[in-house]
Amino acid sequence: MGGADRWPPPRSAFVRSERSLRVPAPLPAIETFPALRAWQRKALVEYLRRRSEDFTAVATPGAGKTTFALRIAAELLVDGTVEAVTVVAPTEHLKKQWAEAAARVGIQLDAAFRNADVHSSADFHGAVVTYAQVGMAPQVHRRRTMTRRTLVILDEIHHAGDSRSWGDGVKAAFEPAVRRLMLTGTPFRSDDNPIPFVTYERGEEGLLRSRADSVYGYADALRDNVVRPVLFLAYSGETRWRTNAGEELAARLGEPMTQDLIAQAWRTALDPAGDWMPQVLRAADARLSVLRNAGMPDAGGLVIASDQQTARSYAKLIEQLTGEKAAVVLSDDAGASARIATFAASEQRWLVAVRMVSEGVDIPRLAVGVYATSASTPLYFAQAIGRFVRARRPGETASVFLPSVPHLLGLASEMEAARDHVLGKPKDREGFDDDLLERAQRDEQASGELEKRFAALSATAELDQVIFDGASFGTAAQAGTPEEEEYLGLPGLLTADQVAVLLSKRQAEQLAAQRRKAAVRTAEPAAAASAAPPAPMSAAQRRVALRRQLNALVAARHHRTGQPHGKIHAELRRLCGGPPSAQATIEQLEERIATVQTL
Repeated sequence: MGGADRWPPPRSAFVRSERSLRVPAPLPAIETFPALRAWQRKALVEYLRRRSEDFTAVATPGAGKTTFALRIAAELLVDGTVEAVTVVAPTEHLKKQWAEAAARVGIQLDAAFRNADVHSSADFHGAVVTYAQVGMAPQVHRRRTMTRRTLVILDEIHHAGDSRSWGDGVKAAFEPAVRRLMLTGTPFRSDDNPIPFVTYERGEEGLLRSRADSVYGYADALRDNVVRPVLFLAYSGETRWRTNAGEELAARLGEPMTQDLIAQAWRTALDPAGDWMPQVLRAADARLSVLRNAGMPDAGGLVIASDQQTARSYAKLIEQLTGEKAAVVLSDDAGASARIATFAASEQRWLVAVRMVSEGVDIPRLAVGVYATSASTPLYFAQAIGRFVRARRPGETASVFLPSVPHLLGLASEMEAARDHVLGKPKDREGFDDDLLERAQRDEQASGELEKRFAALSATAELDQVIFDGASFGTAAQAGTPEEEEYLGLPGLLTADQVAVLLSKRQAEQLAAQRRKAAVRTAEPAAAASAAPPAPMSAAQRRVALRRQLNALVAARHHRTGQPHGKIHAELRRLCGGPPSAQATIEQLEERIATVQTL
């Protein structure tokens, strides 16, 4: 058989036939690109120096991964290394967002490309597709990749490990690519599915650990004023519910208990018919008003809900509390994308969403969040908090309200921690992961059995603590009291150092006021007072006092050494062990106090 009859034809045949049909789109002009941030310049230089097929960049949400990737695409298009660009994104909405960002710098990407199209129009430099699209027809994307020398940008690359079909599809489709750029802004996933094109190296205990070529974490971005400082306002409170056996139980959010009880108390607090959510939403709206009156006039708020029915209920609560309707986004469809875009360009106060706004969606004016979902994997939490950190001008802060649940408090305290993808590591089930949440929602939608087995009875809210830079501030304050208002009224435009100083000052004032009130209530004749021993503190009071003492010692070391508060707390945890101070026991706090005094 002659060479002309070979099938499949060689790559050169694809290239010749494709080029004969195309008039190339104009190349982007590098000089028109916006100035790069320091981390972007450093990563770009490293990329151009290596000239390797694969490059993985980890950068915190809001740091500018899209700009960095598009600059690389422009460099490679201009110097002829590649002729086409394919971007793979997690959702349909992000496809449009990528195409719009690329068009602003002269790179035309087809966001409407469908697998049935086979090729993009000659008007485009390439296309934006989703991981699901690639998984459904990898052969289509492999042919497109072979036809022209292609750069593939894999946005939020951890999604290539969501399922075997997606991972296999990505690998099959893009193995022929000249260059592959992997991006992620969140902790890598916690399963054992290897992620295509990510480099793994054998590390501790012989386990394979992912290796990034460029890393720019939240702590780095906060130091460079690229992202906003985030204050976590954790709300506890009394909860009551009825079990499937008809037994009524009560528990206080934040108190030590089994995972099952934590999950049930947590769910009771999030019930729209109780008092906890209205009180927290009222506090969050008050914080939003403070930010709007203090230099962020268009500041917006986002409530992240677990399911559609609850999201609608939260929207009704917001309208009742504020007199203004909230925008609601329930699914990843064309209508949802339009609603997100409308909200982003407006001055509407509140958006209520399920899932899709948790990753990648760019609404820079979001500054107040309510974490009203029971999803609590590190990946999901980081994605959700990433919606609030994008800085537009110096001094902007973000405030996120969340239930005082130990696991969430730990994630809030460790927000700056970088995580790699480790294969083969034993996994501890947390009891609140996405799989369990989705299964509960499916059960509820299918038969309503969940409602028959469980009934939330009541829940009240109080501000338990404020978490910032790994440290915990404040003592319990009932919702609607002046003590709570002191924290809700923190100025909206502050640097990270100013936030820490003001929180320490607020905590000291709060404790001093409590001591004055206690002295008035217990005033006795001098003789009786001298004879009576001091009243013993409860465990909760001791923990508050020890947290305050630890924060003061950490602040003193910060002023002596210039080290960030979070790094000092992390070093104490390394030396002493145990969880973040928000979750630490009395003994652990006492050990850290003794240790920091010797540093």
